Amino acid sequence: MTGTLFGFTEQEVADFGLTFLLGGFILFMLFIIGELAWKSKAGKMGTFVLFFVLAFGMLGFAAKAVIKKLWGI
Repeated sequence: MTGTLFGFTEQEVADFGLTFLLGGFILFMLFIIGELAWKSKAGKMGTFVLFFVLAFGMLGFAAKAVIKKLWGI
């Protein structure tokens, strides 16, 4: 059995990592952004700007998952 890890193929391991592990990392980054806003006393507008600007790239990852689901890829 070449190309398997604990009975999973390389594609299955990669899909799991990209879906759940990277998703968990994104949630952790959102926590860090919130902590940064709280410690810097950014206020409501500053917190919104921090989340909008720093989390904007994460929107692409979420959009990719939605598009894949809608198109059945």
